[in-house]
Amino acid sequence: MNDPICAIATPYGVGAISIIRCSGHNTLKLVNNVFKGKDLTLAKANTLNYGYIVDDNQTIDEVMVSVFHAPHCFTGEESCEINCHGGIYNTNRVLECLLAHGFKLAEPGEFSRRAFLNGRIDLTQSEAIMDVISSSNDLALRASVNSLRKSTNKLVVNMRSHLVDLISKIEVNIDYPEYDDAIVMTDEIAIPMLHDLIDECETVLENSKIAVVAIHGIKTAIVGRPNVGKSSLLNRLLEEDKAIVTDIAGTTRDTIEGDLNLGGVTLKLIDTAGIRKSDDVVEQIGIERSKKALEEAELVLLLLEPTDELKDEDKELLKLSEGKKRIIIYNKADLKQRFTPLPDSIIISAKTGDGVEKLEKALIEITRINEFNVNDSNYLNNARHVAKMREALTSLKSALKGCEDHIDIDMIELDVKSAWYLLGEIIGDTNSDTLITELFSRFCLGK
Repeated sequence: MNDPICAIATPYGVGAISIIRCSGHNTLKLVNNVFKGKDLTLAKANTLNYGYIVDDNQTIDEVMVSVFHAPHCFTGEESCEINCHGGIYNTNRVLECLLAHGFKLAEPGEFSRRAFLNGRIDLTQSEAIMDVISSSNDLALRASVNSLRKSTNKLVVNMRSHLVDLISKIEVNIDYPEYDDAIVMTDEIAIPMLHDLIDECETVLENSKIAVVAIHGIKTAIVGRPNVGKSSLLNRLLEEDKAIVTDIAGTTRDTIEGDLNLGGVTLKLIDTAGIRKSDDVVEQIGIERSKKALEEAELVLLLLEPTDELKDEDKELLKLSEGKKRIIIYNKADLKQRFTPLPDSIIISAKTGDGVEKLEKALIEITRINEFNVNDSNYLNNARHVAKMREALTSLKSALKGCEDHIDIDMIELDVKSAWYLLGEIIGDTNSDTLITELFSRFCLGK
């Protein structure tokens, strides 16, 4: 597991500096074999050492080598980082030199995997690293940093501690039935504790709905019949001509996507083909994709024209988007037509930008983004964590029903233990090698 590994840790391309990360057994000794400068095996921890990378008496690059001693480094192993000049060719030459002198090329996520397995970080912190890298807004970044500081770990550990308390009481009752009879155990001890745990899970999950939207964005479909101004709205919001706009109905044949930070909310916008009856085979495919996008969307921006007469396509879209988070928007307000808008609708002009501020306020209200406090640790900001919490909640509800039905306490304990294990999967406190391997395989190379 601690074989020496290396990888380029900076993005591929030309820049001021490229960094090659090395870690594992005998790392400093192996790097020292190709380093001309101070003896790295004698270098103090957390120092920067100047020299050259030399291979077969040929100087490849002038470098600075950062030295880290185990266990006080990211991976918990002896490690170093070679700071090269930021050229593609010379960086690859340094990497090839290291691979030729005893290092293996690291797999995606292997450095973070080693940090986890060596106890330097927990699973939530591992995921938070990638969340920090992929942050698309300030809330996402701050929430990811909170996870790095173990806010998620503390939340889960606290809940598991309560479960352990309940499990221990059940074990005492099973081993020493005279200590508490079954009725007392379930009615006076287990049921109140399960109610508290269920309430806590539900609160966390409710808060997590808002957190996930705030941090990861919300999948937003712009829908409407042809020529209502969907592409114009997309271009207006993105402030670029991403979608082709013409007066010809059916111009948009496929979905067009773009990310927008509006009012603190990241919208994953999808401009769809206008939904109508069409004999055009290509347009029919686009319309089917539009319906699928509408079905999968978490938020719908439904565009109508400023007229009292709703067409059949408008009525169909109103029906299809029922039950979803939806904002009804009348576009083309610049035409100054007289009409009676539907309740709670917004009037804008994608052409001039009028009304976009009202749309921003409506988005904040419908996503409840203003209710999210990034400093409150009573939420989860990762889809995997939320899924595991939901499974744990299901097990707790099953345990509660078992108590209320007065089934054997040892059967109830199975559900309680299941909840404990499921919460453990959030922070990686299990023996699930498959989970860990799958998780770290998604990391980028050198991270």
